[in-house]
Amino acid sequence: MACINRRDLGLLVLRTGTGAVLAAHGSQKLFGWFGGGGLDATAKGMEAMGFHPGRESAIAAGLGEAGGGALLALGLATPAAGAAAAGAMAGAVAVHMPAGFFNQGGGFEYPAFLGFTAAAIGLAGAGRYSLDHATDHRFDQPWVVAVAFLGSALAAAAVLGKRAKKQPAAQSGEASTDASGE
Repeated sequence: MACINRRDLGLLVLRTGTGAVLAAHGSQKLFGWFGGGGLDATAKGMEAMGFHPGRESAIAAGLGEAGGGALLALGLATPAAGAAAAGAMAGAVAVHMPAGFFNQGGGFEYPAFLGFTAAAIGLAGAGRYSLDHATDHRFDQPWVVAVAFLGSALAAAAVLGKRAKKQPAAQSGEASTDASGE
């Protein structure tokens, strides 16, 4: 009987918890599940936060969270999943930045934490108790880490660079699209 590895067990707990939270938030945006507004409401919220076009921005944010979160929870294509989720959270951080750091004041603490956690899992790997391990790491190669994180950083920079300079809704705390306000 193989001995349970604490590191791998810790990675399993961390990635399933983080992945589930991200997938739930993305599902709010895309499908309106868990009390979310769904794609139309999210698109309107994205427009109000300066992201144009709103529908495409909502789809990208929702897929980054729901897709990246689901893949993190499964431990499949972990570098790409972590990079996608971290990129989506970079957008949420930008929205919340004017309100400061702490979450209780509408700040960026929560999306930053989710983004850093997703990125760390993407860099560290999913561990032994994962689909990446079961598939001999076909989707978890060193070159995937570099390509995924570079691609995510470039995409996030492009989206944030196109974001309208005035974000009155974000500064006043309005236009929340889900429970976390992102």
